[in-house]
Amino acid sequence: MAARSGERKAQILQTLAQMLENPTAGKITTAALAARLDVSEAALYRHFRGKAQMFEGLIEFIEQTLFALLNKIGSEEKSGVRQLEAMMAVLLGFAQKNRGMTRVLIGDALVNEDERLQARINQLHDRLEAALKQALRFGLTQQEIAAEVDVAAQANALMCFVIGRWHQFAKSGFRRDPMELWAKQWKQLMEGVIA
Repeated sequence: MAARSGERKAQILQTLAQMLENPTAGKITTAALAARLDVSEAALYRHFRGKAQMFEGLIEFIEQTLFALLNKIGSEEKSGVRQLEAMMAVLLGFAQKNRGMTRVLIGDALVNEDERLQARINQLHDRLEAALKQALRFGLTQQEIAAEVDVAAQANALMCFVIGRWHQFAKSGFRRDPMELWAKQWKQLMEGVIA
């Protein structure tokens, strides 16, 4: 029974994420979600206390996925600069493959929802920026990053770039690919940073 409950929870979250892929979607209601799943609203509440908990499930999925990928890069890649480039590509590529999750990452899907959800996304952005800062510091110790680079300022600029690309992707109705021009932009972002 527990496996079936877990499967149903995953199905609910997957359907919610799919509904968020509609660029013109307004606020998603539990009634609309239940109708999409062809179940009653009461059936949704057997698995989640409310819509905020459903969004928390999506945020947990985002966190687990992104940090698993970033940690793998950190442990396998021996160059700080290549770590940084791979991390940036993962962040942009995640949005490219997970349209509905992109709307959660930029807070668009969280408007008029519980404010703690936006606070959690803000915290996630801070943690991602810290991971970029760590890769920059690693590159600095390897003398791949110029000694005069302000690591905190550069990590923040890179995170702002990622968030901007996420916004552009979502607000364009998912037409502006976040990976578009990435190779050229990476070189521009790192001009004067690489030693």
